[in-house]
Amino acid sequence: MAVAGQIFGIVGALSAFPRRLAAREVERQHGHLRRGLTRRMSHLVFGRGLLMRASEIEIEALFDTGTSQGTRLLSENGFLRLLGLMPSPEASALTEQSLVDQSGLSPRTLKLLSLFDAFEHDAEPYSFRDMILARKYAGLISSGASWSAIARSVHRSGPVKSLTALSLHHEGADAIYARRAEGLSELDGQMLFELGIPGEAELEDIFLQAETAEQEGQYADAAAFYQRYLAIDPNDPVAAFNRANCLKAAGLPSDAAQDYTRAIKLDPSFVEAWFNLAGLMSEDGRIASARRHLLKAIELDSTYEDAIFNLAKLEFDAGNLSEARRWWERYLELDGDSEWARTAARGIQFVDLQLAQRTAG
Repeated sequence: MAVAGQIFGIVGALSAFPRRLAAREVERQHGHLRRGLTRRMSHLVFGRGLLMRASEIEIEALFDTGTSQGTRLLSENGFLRLLGLMPSPEASALTEQSLVDQSGLSPRTLKLLSLFDAFEHDAEPYSFRDMILARKYAGLISSGASWSAIARSVHRSGPVKSLTALSLHHEGADAIYARRAEGLSELDGQMLFELGIPGEAELEDIFLQAETAEQEGQYADAAAFYQRYLAIDPNDPVAAFNRANCLKAAGLPSDAAQDYTRAIKLDPSFVEAWFNLAGLMSEDGRIASARRHLLKAIELDSTYEDAIFNLAKLEFDAGNLSEARRWWERYLELDGDSEWARTAARGIQFVDLQLAQRTAG
């Protein structure tokens, strides 16, 4: 099964399907659905609601982070098709490169628009209708429209394939217009498949308020929002993790440790929670516990550079020079060019010198 054993993250509210129903279906197919993006996630779903609350820069940062981690990026429709909840469009044969070559869209813009279902297909192979849309979007961008303005507008008139028959224009505002016989008109119909329930919308709003407060450095307020969210949905490990980060930033390490532990209980594969909890243990002088948590983080993600570096430092501070050297060597296999890499190299040199002096003595 395509879903079994996979961890799906969602950024932004879903417009095409209620998140709770999607989570239930993922769990039924033996997968896991979480909020946000973490290192262990195999797939990241871009909900169209992200367009309403995040800037282009923020969305593209998520795109770049997911891409660099090797996470498979999915649109809402791509997610639903993977779950078997939405049929695929008619057969198609055009590659991504074909659309780029024949439309003038950049590969990056094509991917971003696809992530918000601006085409009939969410990924290659694309259709002839998608080629028509790509050319229209390229024209809009050349007239000054942003890809995010296009993505926000295209779902306001029904299925995107209906746009192939319209003449699309950008008039300087952050919206796309259609030229009809009677003149320009906005694409301002209701969003397609608006199936969310009021309780879910409220939950999304609380989570957004928590994220906003956290980004603004209002950590006590953010922790309170996350707590309110968890009172409604106590099974969300990302909310518990985020609350722990806020409590730590607010100077409440004991409370933070409880929420990191809660996140781990809800999702034992939550590698960042193991890592952050190890940091609290280390600061509290609980070296054995910190070591166990770092080893668990590395067991879950063998390329987690921060965890490997911190374990080397922990072993060095504890006087376990051979172990420190082993972990610094492992770190240099992953990172040979940063300031941390130079610190690791100096650590190995120091350990070799100490061990040589002991042997000589």
